[in-house]
Amino acid sequence: NVPSAGQPPKFLYVMHNSEAPLSCFALFENGPCLVADPNFDVLMIKLKSYFQNAKSNKVESRGARYQYCDFLVKVGTATMASSARGITVEVEYCPCVTANDCWNLLMEFMQSFLPSHVPGVPSVFGVKTDGVYSLSDTMAQYLELFGKLRKQQAATGSGMR
Repeated sequence: NVPSAGQPPKFLYVMHNSEAPLSCFALFENGPCLVADPNFDVLMIKLKSYFQNAKSNKVESRGARYQYCDFLVKVGTATMASSARGITVEVEYCPCVTANDCWNLLMEFMQSFLPSHVPGVPSVFGVKTDGVYSLSDTMAQYLELFGKLRKQQAATGSGMR
């Protein structure tokens, strides 16, 4: 949270991904993604007079990683405050770096094992200027998903089952 006089707070989310253990991702809400080394967390602690840390707002997804031919599938449990809040499924078609070029193939693959839960085109695709997909785009999707989980938690209170 970036406090500033007379303006609504801006949120900066610091995220990590096991696929890139030597990187740290800092995402502004509806803004850019900074990729830094893992010491970025230490820098944020030193800047605590400029940034206010959100209390107990940690959301994470942990699970298994599977490879099937050219597809990488990660299935995880999303937890918030050590309580399960949902299941995440991440699917990647490894040979393609232009997500729009392989979206139909991804949809067909996901329909084979999640017929009633195939998602629409992620919003991150709409803001891509060069079309090349990166790990930063994945982190933006996780941020969007975790934001929905936080809102769901706030709407239902702590009595969610």
